[in-house]
Amino acid sequence: MNMKLLTVALISSSVLLSACNDDDNDISFVPKPDIPENNIKNPVVGIPVAYTKTDFSAVAVESSVLTYKMLGQNGKETMATSLLFVPGGPTPQGGWKIVAWAHGTTGVADQCAPSQNATNPYIQNMITQLLAAGYVVVAPDYEGLGEPSGRELHPFLNVKSEAFSITDAVVAARYYLAGQGKVVSRQWMTVGHSQGGQAALGAAQYQSRAKLDYKGTIAVAPASNLAAILVNGNASVENAPIEQQIGMYAQLDTFTALITAGLRNLNPSFSYSNVFKTPTDTIASQAESDCYDALENKFIDKMKDYAGKNNNSLTNYPRTQTNFMAVPLVKTFLEKDSQPAQVKLNQPVTIYQGAQDTTVPKAATDALVALAQNKGSNIQYITNAQWDHGTAYVLNIGNIVGDVKAAMPANN
Repeated sequence: MNMKLLTVALISSSVLLSACNDDDNDISFVPKPDIPENNIKNPVVGIPVAYTKTDFSAVAVESSVLTYKMLGQNGKETMATSLLFVPGGPTPQGGWKIVAWAHGTTGVADQCAPSQNATNPYIQNMITQLLAAGYVVVAPDYEGLGEPSGRELHPFLNVKSEAFSITDAVVAARYYLAGQGKVVSRQWMTVGHSQGGQAALGAAQYQSRAKLDYKGTIAVAPASNLAAILVNGNASVENAPIEQQIGMYAQLDTFTALITAGLRNLNPSFSYSNVFKTPTDTIASQAESDCYDALENKFIDKMKDYAGKNNNSLTNYPRTQTNFMAVPLVKTFLEKDSQPAQVKLNQPVTIYQGAQDTTVPKAATDALVALAQNKGSNIQYITNAQWDHGTAYVLNIGNIVGDVKAAMPANN
């Protein structure tokens, strides 16, 4: 997005230190040599602008779009955007604690950034409950998604990029709030759904970058084991009715197009034709301008048109290249860069997962949990035979807020 940048608001370190309460924790920051610490100076860019797409005024004294500096995928500072919600009422004992909300897939184009759109009513409900309970909510768009320069593609489903988007948004939000004279706790935690569930697990892995006191993670239907999801998704509808096939194939191809777009952030010469057959590569390339729903509908329409001309069949329809997952750049992404919880996570994690989920199947999350527990992570795994990808989140909003309160009470 082409946001007009205002003069950088300089906030002295003495104000920051006096407003941040660094003595309210029984768990101290433990540096990790393989994770760069956030030492970005003046992390807030310009002055936050009001977020007016959805009205949170009943519970928030401030709803803003914050532009901040983060460590980008290329190892250099870049700008990113985040929503910031500040509750009303008296400052909690120990200062304001932060809940980071990691959103699900919207797309990779700047127009798809949550800060540029109305908030989903269910997400609004959760954020409202968190604000009413006395938490500041920070909701980053992620690197390259809505970023001010408009030059960077969102590294879709890249765990480290998502994690740094979250940690650096939290650091910037604390800096901004402290500059207003607010007492800010060092405690924070992350909640996320789908892509955001994966991002939340990434934040758990890289939380030491923020140099704060991380209290835990709640991930709903977190994306993981992407290669298996792609292979098994195709196999699951091999003999299904044509409508079911089109629905699944379009979903898988949309995610694959977004992945390809994200890979082009550091590899602009990487072509959609490396992943998709012609002419489907032309649809896939629109991932850089269309949001998820619009892109998926284009895949659906093309398949319906083909089936209508070919005896209601998709036989020989040109989708992805046969061995695209063996392309080195794609293979590294699927096996390493997109896979969360490959190391021990040191704070408690709660994962919600439904057995009716066809976007992130339970089998993928079962494998994720098994790997994480094998690494020594403390995982509470909550499943239900009836939940699907959406209801695993929607039906558990109250439980998620309760989990936050239990892991990180607002007033002590």
